[in-house]
Amino acid sequence: MSLKQQASAGAEVNESMAALVNNANAVRAIAAAVEGTLGPRGLDTMLVDKFGEVVITNDGVTILTMMEANHPAARMVINIARAQQEEVGDGTTTATVMAGAMVAAGVEQVARGVPVSRVIEGLKAGVQEALQYIGRKARPLVEMEDPALWQVALIAGREHRDIAELVVQAARLVGREKLLERGYKFADNITARAGAENQVLTGIIIDKEPVNRQMPREVEDCRILVIDDALQPEEIEEEALATEAGFARYMELLQQHRSAVQKIIDLGVGLVLVDRGIDDTAEEMLTDAGIMVVQRVAARELRRAAEHTGARMIKRTGLKKDVDVLRSWLGRARRVYHDEKLAQVWIVEGNGKPTATVVVGAATAEVVGERERIARDAASAVQAAVRGGIVPGGGAIELAASRQVEKMRARLKGMAAYGVDCVVEALRRPLAQIVANAGFNPLEKMGDVLSAQAERDSDSLAIDCDSGQVADMLSLGVLDPAPVKLHALRAAGEIAGAILRIDTIIKKREDKPAQHKEG
Repeated sequence: MSLKQQASAGAEVNESMAALVNNANAVRAIAAAVEGTLGPRGLDTMLVDKFGEVVITNDGVTILTMMEANHPAARMVINIARAQQEEVGDGTTTATVMAGAMVAAGVEQVARGVPVSRVIEGLKAGVQEALQYIGRKARPLVEMEDPALWQVALIAGREHRDIAELVVQAARLVGREKLLERGYKFADNITARAGAENQVLTGIIIDKEPVNRQMPREVEDCRILVIDDALQPEEIEEEALATEAGFARYMELLQQHRSAVQKIIDLGVGLVLVDRGIDDTAEEMLTDAGIMVVQRVAARELRRAAEHTGARMIKRTGLKKDVDVLRSWLGRARRVYHDEKLAQVWIVEGNGKPTATVVVGAATAEVVGERERIARDAASAVQAAVRGGIVPGGGAIELAASRQVEKMRARLKGMAAYGVDCVVEALRRPLAQIVANAGFNPLEKMGDVLSAQAERDSDSLAIDCDSGQVADMLSLGVLDPAPVKLHALRAAGEIAGAILRIDTIIKKREDKPAQHKEG
């Protein structure tokens, strides 16, 4: 190879390394933004926008999604955090911290001369080994009365005992079968309001008020109609309305609409929930009949109301059906009432599927958001634990998994073993950060725990953040849902592999709109 060729090859290597280091620094910056919140002694982060509005939170995904991040690698990490939140509702900080550790360790290995492909190969193998290990160690939660459920809620709820009690009570009311249902998100049953009292409602809350103040405030033994549509006459085009036939058709539709509203009144309905709006005619007739109407109800709330009350959602054209058919489609609830202070409508003890809503109170509006985030984390953790079991928390299971991954390192041939080292480093990062946030020396405590785990052949030993001593997390009740750990590790491995694979950063060309020339 000539000197010119050598110089060209060296420039390409330097350019690739520069891209890798640039991306790694961005990922590390994102991880640094949330790692201080990890563990029982983690601190809060203040987010301030350009208008001076402040959000103070300890929630990793809130920090990540609200912070300003322009670097493409940083946005990749944030997207992974969003996916983690969407899938299991917790563990975003752990996923981000481990991703940062994997990428940083990977860059170090590449800088030492290990090919990127070999690093990624070892990284994938190490992650897979750790996932299998953690999956084997998960203990199932079969009974809803298992005390471990409370501990999971307490840890995920950042040791807010009142919130943990509410969440567990609601989970037991909802039941194991519902929590296991695909697509069901228990965290959606959480609502928080300033001035509200902490409670678990056997029912649902519609985050809207009745159409007007003349409607009843409360209805007992209430029949409920759920309209997945507008309660208005069918529309007719303006051009058609200008014709005699069109006007006649309009009057016919208006009369049909009045008949439909009268049918609702004759059915003895006490509450009408409408997906979209209602017109003045329907509002006046229903108000005079003493019927509560809530319009523009969110689709999710509409579905929950129908499910809980046993109602069948109908379109406005469905109101043309026979009265006996419509009567069978009505839902029912023991009580419906309008809470003026909270600006909500509460539906209590419906005749359909049982459900529960957790109402979290807060002294001031400033802390409502954080209280709600805490309760949602606890609810997500409880559901994940019921679905996939529990493992020791406090970084214990990750550290035990790192020991297992080290054992399999010898089975790998060639330089892929250096990629396994990246996974070992990432698995040890959560415990190190928890210990550092608690004010102890992470290197010293890491050594203590590793020795103790090996000596006692235990996967549940970590550091008691109060005393700084090695302790059994199972005995202390520090428990985490296994799905949260598994998803966090899987997500960290995916993002690390994607970042390390990037060889070149090129700015995209901005497409300009085509210029049309006049001939």
